[in-house]
Amino acid sequence: MKIKNFALLAGVAGLLAACGGSIVEPADLNDQRVFFGFNSAEISEEAENNLLGQALYMKNHEDVKIQIAGNCDERGSTEYNLALGARRANAAKKVIVNDGIDAKRISTISYGKERPLVQGSGEEVWKWNRNATTTVK
Repeated sequence: MKIKNFALLAGVAGLLAACGGSIVEPADLNDQRVFFGFNSAEISEEAENNLLGQALYMKNHEDVKIQIAGNCDERGSTEYNLALGARRANAAKKVIVNDGIDAKRISTISYGKERPLVQGSGEEVWKWNRNATTTVK
């Protein structure tokens, strides 16, 4: 009987692994980041899993409120990057809200290109600066 249960659990684990990434509740929400492609606010599967983990944390910690900050790389005008950063922050918020978290617990802000995570130029730097960063408020 134990072998059957083990086989069943192994099968479920295999199915979950086949479905892509996994949802893991982080130990802390501060400095949780999801990353974006160039000129995009589209949520990748990896980013969605991260955000669903953040939602899980918020479900288990009902007093927590967060702020999601949208950030961009150095390319483009200040105005363009502020708008893109806002779209990124709101896209991240939408995933968490769609998973059942009250929108009133999440504020957003855009820093555009004004607060780079990594200094410098080139794709190896820019890919880190295209993010939405979560902090507890």
